[in-house]
Amino acid sequence: MAHHRGSARRMLSMPDRGAASGTQPDLGALPEWNLSDLYPGMDSPELADDLARVAREAATFEDKWKGRLAAEAAKGANGRLGEAVRAFEALDELFGRIGSYAGLVYAANTSDPKRAKFYGDVQQKLTDASTHLLFFTLELNKIDDDLIDAALQQDARFGHYRPWVLDIRKDRPHQLEDRIEQLFHETSLTGRGAWNRLFDETMTSLRFNVDGEELTLEPTLNLLQDRDGEKRRKAAEALAVTLKGNIRLFTLITNTLAKDKEIADRWRRFEDVADARHLANRVEREVVEALAASVREAFPRISHRYYAMKAKWLGMDKLNHWDRNAPLPETPQAMIGWAEARETVLSAYGAFAPEMAEIASRFFDRNWIDAPVRPGKSPGAFAHPTVPSAHPYVLLNYMGKPRDVMTLAHELGHGVHQVLAAGQGALMASTPLTLAETASVFGEMLTFRSLLDRTTDRRERKAMLAQKVEDMINTVVRQIAFYEFERKVHTERRAGELTAERIGEIWLEVQSESLGPAIALREGYETFWAYVPHFIHSPFYVYAYAFGDCLVNSLFAVYQQAEKGFQDKYFELLKAGGTKHHRELLAPFGLDASDPSFWNKGLAVIENLIAELEALEEGR
Repeated sequence: MAHHRGSARRMLSMPDRGAASGTQPDLGALPEWNLSDLYPGMDSPELADDLARVAREAATFEDKWKGRLAAEAAKGANGRLGEAVRAFEALDELFGRIGSYAGLVYAANTSDPKRAKFYGDVQQKLTDASTHLLFFTLELNKIDDDLIDAALQQDARFGHYRPWVLDIRKDRPHQLEDRIEQLFHETSLTGRGAWNRLFDETMTSLRFNVDGEELTLEPTLNLLQDRDGEKRRKAAEALAVTLKGNIRLFTLITNTLAKDKEIADRWRRFEDVADARHLANRVEREVVEALAASVREAFPRISHRYYAMKAKWLGMDKLNHWDRNAPLPETPQAMIGWAEARETVLSAYGAFAPEMAEIASRFFDRNWIDAPVRPGKSPGAFAHPTVPSAHPYVLLNYMGKPRDVMTLAHELGHGVHQVLAAGQGALMASTPLTLAETASVFGEMLTFRSLLDRTTDRRERKAMLAQKVEDMINTVVRQIAFYEFERKVHTERRAGELTAERIGEIWLEVQSESLGPAIALREGYETFWAYVPHFIHSPFYVYAYAFGDCLVNSLFAVYQQAEKGFQDKYFELLKAGGTKHHRELLAPFGLDASDPSFWNKGLAVIENLIAELEALEEGR
């Protein structure tokens, strides 16, 4: 439909931030979101009216503008291209409102057949209606550069959309004939969309037997952070048993979607398996390759070094894979109530900029957050931007652990970013994934530094530093390992289907390389690739986390050295939405992601934290 380069939706792709099952009364009252700002309900007349309206107005738009855009461009100042794009944006907003509501209703309980049907029906209606809009960006891209340039200069209304227009024209080399584009679009529901839904509904229906208790995915993953090593082992084994029992299905889904992507890439003339993602992210392949190479080179200095130290702390020769996220003996075990989590994040945001805390507080005050764990609820966490005329919503699975507070800080960072970028309008608010993680990771860092500054106890400081290092390893090292895993799977898939055993072998290869010799990957771990949702929903998305983390590390170093003016420049970066390239956005801070040394600066921040841990351990 409309040209959205990426979603800021975040579903955690690692077993590093789990959630507990059931209600936790000691956490206080956990908020559930109020979706009535979008629509009063699934059966509401307002939603029915908008569904009818979007179908009607999309058809009218096609009748009015199809085949006329080049002629309007040729009229220069007297042309109506600006009027056309504005009408297209209004429709995009309406599509987005309906689609966001259906997606959020479904995410709240994917196991409810009524919600699943509602979501599927709405998706079908939106797909049918949006076929009338497919022509618009395709036709715009067929107009000669000279005509477009002149129209942008002479038609002020059209010129307003210059960043969006120039952006969609980057897709021209990969654009297909209109009827083929329509076929790709209409079959997306029964193709990729159907396989995505099968994965989601299968994953939420799975149960993992831990000591006779049937758990869903999130609480099972959460046990991998338990203080009791036996509980961690049993959780890991339960994960392996259930995933292995369903591995044929997950292998089929993976093979099918990889082939589906290969077909699309071949038709659209993408050379590398990840080129489509790079284009969507508006980042050059060389920049991502430099990031991946820098992280791989840093494996021994970061993850290998840290896990060897952690094994020694836990009195083990090697960590088992289920011990990787085990808490240190020094880690505080008290549950963090919701009120304390709120105060922690808002005070950290407020110390940086009062405006940032004020925007974040709206999420609490106006029920824009869904925090409790419920059966059938989407796992992990995300911030959904919805549409500029409404506001974002945050989904969490909050269970009161320090990492849950960091996740809250992360998702609120997304939320603040989305609120600030909304001023760009529906077509230009969306941020490429490489920059979509900036505000979220920055929010985490602000919260972490605020907590660390309050800590005077040496043992507590060690535990906090260790947890932050682990989160950074999970965000940088693990995600680049995930990226390398995807590259190998998609590359090999071009020669034929991969067996479950072969996918497991690739998984073990990349995990062994990234985690290092201090971690023993025991039997069963070869299946753990199967539950990572990003491999299914957003191929090659994962490097955006490493990009964002390293970028923020460099950005935070600038902030710590800046005397004044940083906050203003930072807010300008967030308000830009998708109107500027990463090079333009980072220039005011003296940073350049295309500089090979840029990534090493970000990685050095993690190395310095590990060095601080070593110094604490030696008592210096």
